[in-house]
Amino acid sequence: MTRTRTLGLAATGAVTLLVLGVSPALADNHTATVSILHGVPDTPVDVYANGERLIDDFQPGTLTDPLELPAGSYDLALFPADATDGSGEALLSASGVSVPAGANATVVAHLTAAGQPALTPFVNDTSAVPAGQARVVVRHTAAAPAVDVRAGGQVVAPGLANPDEAALTVPAGTVSADVVVAGTGTVAIGPADLALPEGATTIVHAWGSQEAGYDLAVQTISGSHSAPSGVPGGSAGLADEDGFPAPLMALSLAGLVAAGVAARRLVTTRA
Repeated sequence: MTRTRTLGLAATGAVTLLVLGVSPALADNHTATVSILHGVPDTPVDVYANGERLIDDFQPGTLTDPLELPAGSYDLALFPADATDGSGEALLSASGVSVPAGANATVVAHLTAAGQPALTPFVNDTSAVPAGQARVVVRHTAAAPAVDVRAGGQVVAPGLANPDEAALTVPAGTVSADVVVAGTGTVAIGPADLALPEGATTIVHAWGSQEAGYDLAVQTISGSHSAPSGVPGGSAGLADEDGFPAPLMALSLAGLVAAGVAARRLVTTRA
């Protein structure tokens, strides 16, 4: 089992919020596939790109369907859902962010372990899964300390910290699992069952906080090099058995790095 740390710039994930449909003049003929998960409890937001509102009243626990967007450069801002036409101070903003062509990514708006809002991009593994097997990716994006992921009562992903992920290749089927505080038997989420289709990648995002409650959002990438299908967050299980090295850093993240340099965090507001 291999754990891979995601790009550690809180506002960097804003680079892919363009999934919502904008088509800037700077875009070229190359595209990226991007989904967005809203995992900040109690904080509906409106999402703007290049001054245009793209999502109105984006609710916590929602995972967008994957969309193809042109590669290009964008100015992004997130406002409280009740803001009028993007007026006032943005919760988060980033200018001149670059969207890289060819990427398959999920951006998670979530809380850090300390409870501060952040945007974290994850590059999704779309490589082939061996016959009879399934790939499971577990992502810790909740306001919580490190956790252990268990399958059948056995720890399969120890000490997973926010915002890390663990990738595992397992036999296809159904796994019963839970999440416990690292080094203890204290259950934070679960137990629950998770169906793992053969040849697919199932991505489980743990999100939320102790005050608002913890939940899971599940995303599935079906088949080799196929686009993910998103569903709203809900209860589900987690991981199992031997490890698979996630290729997060194998794909080019030059555009994400550029976005992180350009991003500036303005105000944090909890509803």
